[in-house]
Amino acid sequence: MNQDYIVPDNWSIIEEGFDAERVKSSESLFSIGNGAMGQRANFEENYSAETFQGSYIAGIYYPDKTKVGWWKNGYPEYFAKVLNAPNWIGIAIEINGEAFDLNTCKEVRDFKRELNMKEGWYHRSFTAVLKNGVEILVDIRRFLSLNEDELGVIQYEITPINQEATIVYHPYIDAGVKNEDANWEEKFWEALEVEHSGNEAFVVARTYKTHFNVATFMHNSIFSNGKNLGLAPENTVAGTDKVTFTYSVQVAKGEKSAIQKFGGYTVSLNHENEELISAARNVIATAVAKGYETLLQEQVAAWAKIWEMSDITIDGDVKAQQGIRFNIFQLNQTYLGKDSRLNIGPKGFTGEKYGGSTYWDTEAYCIPFYMATKDQQVARNLLTYRYNQLDKAIENATKLGFKDGAALYPMVTMNGEECHNEWEITFEEIHRNGAIAFAIFNYYRFTGDYSYIPEKGLEVLVAIARFWQQRATYSTDKNQYVILGVTGPNEYENNVNNNFYTNYLAKWCIDYTVEQLKKVALEYPSDHKRITEKANITEAELQLWRKVADNMYLPYSEAHDVYLQQDGFLDKDLVKVADLDKSQRPINQKWSWDRILRSPYIKQADVLQGFYFFEDHFSKAELEKHFDFYEPFTVHESSLSPCVHSIQASALGRMEQAYTFYLRTSRLDLDDYNKEVEEGCHITSMAGTWMSIVEGFGGMRVKNDALHFEPRIPEQWEGYSFKINFRNQILQVFVAANETRFTLEGTQELTVFVNGEAITVTPNAEVTV
Repeated sequence: MNQDYIVPDNWSIIEEGFDAERVKSSESLFSIGNGAMGQRANFEENYSAETFQGSYIAGIYYPDKTKVGWWKNGYPEYFAKVLNAPNWIGIAIEINGEAFDLNTCKEVRDFKRELNMKEGWYHRSFTAVLKNGVEILVDIRRFLSLNEDELGVIQYEITPINQEATIVYHPYIDAGVKNEDANWEEKFWEALEVEHSGNEAFVVARTYKTHFNVATFMHNSIFSNGKNLGLAPENTVAGTDKVTFTYSVQVAKGEKSAIQKFGGYTVSLNHENEELISAARNVIATAVAKGYETLLQEQVAAWAKIWEMSDITIDGDVKAQQGIRFNIFQLNQTYLGKDSRLNIGPKGFTGEKYGGSTYWDTEAYCIPFYMATKDQQVARNLLTYRYNQLDKAIENATKLGFKDGAALYPMVTMNGEECHNEWEITFEEIHRNGAIAFAIFNYYRFTGDYSYIPEKGLEVLVAIARFWQQRATYSTDKNQYVILGVTGPNEYENNVNNNFYTNYLAKWCIDYTVEQLKKVALEYPSDHKRITEKANITEAELQLWRKVADNMYLPYSEAHDVYLQQDGFLDKDLVKVADLDKSQRPINQKWSWDRILRSPYIKQADVLQGFYFFEDHFSKAELEKHFDFYEPFTVHESSLSPCVHSIQASALGRMEQAYTFYLRTSRLDLDDYNKEVEEGCHITSMAGTWMSIVEGFGGMRVKNDALHFEPRIPEQWEGYSFKINFRNQILQVFVAANETRFTLEGTQELTVFVNGEAITVTPNAEVTV
């Protein structure tokens, strides 16, 4: 059974009723972020039951020393961890001398929390009866400002209902935090300086090893019935890494008391170390000058602007609508594209699993979303991130014995160094290299901006092509080139030979690089000269590349008329998932690793990932044959699996299946399909949810510099719409059961193709097909 406590709503994630068993899951689902920082939905007040406390700052990490049973040559020295950052949200509270804690209250009624995705805020309200008999009504709103992205805002209101009360607020900032998932239980932060004056406090802490400096700050104001009382702290306790203020107020029955807390981080990525506190003072001054209401209005306006471009509407299916908006919201909370030093971690700011680092997910799944819903510069920033790490990718390959400038991009990274420590992934899941090359191709295909390739992209392509040529082995038995000892996207097979997806991608990467070298030589001769001299490319080397690409072995079964996932796939006991006892699922929690590796079960699209990337290389009949062969063996135990299958089921006109996969990808976290949401949400796969509507149901493709659509609609829906920023023209698409409508913002007309027929859309006029 999947969890089912999130109330269906078009624009909000809502939980009603307090249940301690759900706290950690809700902390993930109700997370907030603004691209520069984010946090789990932890309670501001102290909570003595199980919780997973987490605040995170973009780009701040720690190299947690690798922990393995035995060391192998080439192992990364460390696993990069996104750090649990100092806590600025804390407000300990006492009421008539009793500590307020939801875990110890006699009664909690009318508990409700809401994440308002339309306006970008998190709200919690409830009535609680403390052991001392005081009954209080509590109302809390929190948001991380998009406009002032170093600032977070809390308004915490308490109304005593049955008697007057003395309320004591103890707001604090605390750098004495630990990560849930530290390999060696180490502390990652060293406090350097503590400062406080009036209602402001600052703790400057530095990460061990990486030496990022962060000033955590707070400013507090106490209100009664909406009026600022202008109180100064009665008491201040400042330790080496924590500052706590105390404010006490006498509150009449029915009177509303509140604390407003401004807090957040200034970091050495953006400021000089010695200016962190003064930068924090400036953030506080701006916040105080604007005040809570203005900051909230600005937040609503900033989110309205994001939604104007990225919203997808679905009519007639609230759960599907809530699912897609949750996915789009979390993607925008995680990454807004302002800073090319940053990237998208698989958990974003919602948890610590996977270390918060960059995976191939960015290139394979996220770039299409950012290209179509933002300015193209955002996607270009994501490509630039990899270009800036090319030297490290060459270094990574050199450590593994490759030479002459061959590059192997890391499976997991924060700064370009490989920091993933499972050998079958680190050394063998080399298909990630191909996703980076594919993203360069995909960016040009979509934006038409070729300039990236001569400026930066070609150097990356050359280094990747060199890797593939060196990684291939000539087989005298087959008289072809083979690629041995790999793990494909299906991580339920390790150390296999000739994974179709990897071999096909390698061949394509080499062919594409040769093609781009020719084009750049013709059209950008000075760039061509610079790159070929820098990389020392010779005609003899190019001939060797072509020889490998032209003679790449692709495993194929004549009997089944399909490409084989890898050489030994047909040697397996080919029992389909439908014939597997349900008690055995999910197999990654029920079976030994050895048994999984010998089974035919596929964690995520593998051969079908190749058919997704290179759809135009294969016929519809070939897609159908491969889909029918592989999908029945797929257990979809990766978050990246349902979206690709949804897109392909749509292409084959199998709408019921496409819809089922869509729901699974869009509500993966809300309904906790994989029973792990308490560890954080699956941020990168959320971009796949967007693709399953736009590319799946909408059938959007870019062919020969034009947008093509093959619109379809699940029978559960009355209609849906989305917008695409295609080469600086914004096209809105509305799909209903019997028609598709287009509108265009801009000044020039645009020709699009619907089911192969050309349609001209003129600005500010609706076209119906």
